[in-house]
Amino acid sequence: MAALWLSALTVLLALPAAAGGQGLPTLDPVRPEPPSSAPPQAQPEPVPPPPRAGGPALPRRRVLSNERTRSRWAYVLEQTWARRRPSRRSRRVKLLRTTTPDGTGELVLALSERRIRDGATWVRVRLPMRPNGRTGWVPRSRLGRYRLVRTFLRIDRRSFRASLYRRGRRIWRSRIGVGQPRWPTPRGRFYVRDRLVPADPGGLYGVFAFGLSAYSETLTDWPGGGMIGVHGTDQPQLIPGRISHGCVRLPNPAIARLRRLMPLGTPVLIR
Repeated sequence: MAALWLSALTVLLALPAAAGGQGLPTLDPVRPEPPSSAPPQAQPEPVPPPPRAGGPALPRRRVLSNERTRSRWAYVLEQTWARRRPSRRSRRVKLLRTTTPDGTGELVLALSERRIRDGATWVRVRLPMRPNGRTGWVPRSRLGRYRLVRTFLRIDRRSFRASLYRRGRRIWRSRIGVGQPRWPTPRGRFYVRDRLVPADPGGLYGVFAFGLSAYSETLTDWPGGGMIGVHGTDQPQLIPGRISHGCVRLPNPAIARLRRLMPLGTPVLIR
């Protein structure tokens, strides 16, 4: 079990740098957050009933997320290919599984949906993969019910600030540490993919960690491509600054508060 956690952590987080940036620190194991300690998730949205004969037809296209004040996400219920266009004949982009490398349920941020001529509905989603920024289309039938979130995390690498918004109003802010120039924190739009609890709250990853859909652009030979996270630290004196191997580091009190405020599926903008 310890070996499994060690592997999962390597996949989840581009390792933070030791003081002075020399060498790689020893990994601390992490585990999925117990559901009982997680903040309440948004209730699944009800599936709309099919249109009645003679009634108004369902829209062929629908925007699902603006990635600021109203965003929807869904669990992947069945293994499926995300495709370049909403068609089973279209080019494959990524194979989505039902669990992440950390053992949590895989989820995707839903951007829009389209109903095609045969009546099938496809969903355009953000994909957790390298290269960053990819999207793809998956059959609606392969996803669970949509869950609505109204939070949005903004990370500014220049000012070393992170801010969380709810319904467009800032509710949390913190100074941060980001990647060193040779291991930069990637820019782009992502989402919170999972929530993890380090086994040692006094260790390198602090008291909590969020796994993002982002991947390191330089540590590509790491297992899973080098997933990026937002986590606590045992070296708060290094914050703010360019101090990590790509992850975003926060003081433990700040990540503890963010844990209570930021649910799964929250869109993340790193700029």
